[in-house]
Amino acid sequence: MNFADLSTLALRGLMRRPVRTLLTIIGIVVAVASMVVFLSLGEGFRRALGDQVSNIGPDIQVQLAGSDTSSVFGSPIPDVPISFVSKLETLKEELGIRQVIPYMLTARGSFSGSGYVILAYPFENTKLTDVYPNMKLGSGRWILPSEGNAKVAVVGSQAAKTAKLALGDELRLSRTDRYKVVGLLEKGEGITDSAIFLPFASLSSTLAVSGKATGIAIKLNDAADARATANIINQRFAGDLKAQTQGDVVQVLDKAIAIGDAFRFGISLIALIVGGLAVANTVMMGVYERTKEFGVIRAIGAKPSFVFQLVVLESLLMALLGGVGGIFVGWLGTIAVNFAVRDLVSVEIAQVTFRLVGLAVGVATVLGLLSGLLPARTASRLVITQALGRN
Repeated sequence: MNFADLSTLALRGLMRRPVRTLLTIIGIVVAVASMVVFLSLGEGFRRALGDQVSNIGPDIQVQLAGSDTSSVFGSPIPDVPISFVSKLETLKEELGIRQVIPYMLTARGSFSGSGYVILAYPFENTKLTDVYPNMKLGSGRWILPSEGNAKVAVVGSQAAKTAKLALGDELRLSRTDRYKVVGLLEKGEGITDSAIFLPFASLSSTLAVSGKATGIAIKLNDAADARATANIINQRFAGDLKAQTQGDVVQVLDKAIAIGDAFRFGISLIALIVGGLAVANTVMMGVYERTKEFGVIRAIGAKPSFVFQLVVLESLLMALLGGVGGIFVGWLGTIAVNFAVRDLVSVEIAQVTFRLVGLAVGVATVLGLLSGLLPARTASRLVITQALGRN
């Protein structure tokens, strides 16, 4: 008997108990859909990381050695002495450095709809497009070189929505310090969309921080030299500074995403195990109900391996049907998630990728195979005389 005939028998076996089969498949759909939705969050962040981080920000970021480098901008505590700026500038010609730009950071909430981040640069010799070349002004104007001590701000579109700011409004950062919004950025994607940009000296005064920066941004004449230049800076300033490239930042963030994926998959695994047990229970009950049928099949010449394959195939079909349904329902779930957070963040945080679809199909296949092994083993070992004599 060929595979097509075997598949037909398996489908007939499942259709004899349609309600039980349908409920089992629904259980697998829920399990696979939850896995797809959970893991799609990691896929969304990973795609956003690949599309955006490599196109924005400095070629090299320099922070104090031993400080927290697990975020895009480093430690939020200003701890890098400004004196290192002049020391790095002495290496401009030797290392092909175009700009050395100290920056200040402070956060209000988080990079989501519940908060925004404030970044400050010295605009006497820096334009925002020097650091973020993809940034575009939507309305108003940029901060001028003469406004190093002025209380002015350029605001990202998402940050403006979060902080409820419009052109000409005032952003209050302390009891006495209020910054006038002079420019609004075009809606974009990524971190800069949720950022508010201020003059470096003004924010230093507001935070009562003198002579310190959160980090130092370095732009190179040739971005391809970033890795080699970062290594030289680490050697020259060993124990004082730590330089990292965009690639280093991407690796750190990708590692964090991978850890999140493992955690989310662990949660999904509970539902998958429950779904697998449901499949095994359904198939095992079918084996007991069809004992005489299997006895007849054996009596007319079918080998134990045929019965084994038939039962495993029934289990596999239920798992695959549930897997396909789970992928579809999970995809609908990611659409709902992205729609729900569309006004809160500027990226699609959930993405169903081919890799995720392949994983879901693979998990469903393994689930079906494992769930059917014990019932198939039981069915293939039935004694013909006992099976035929059973009521």
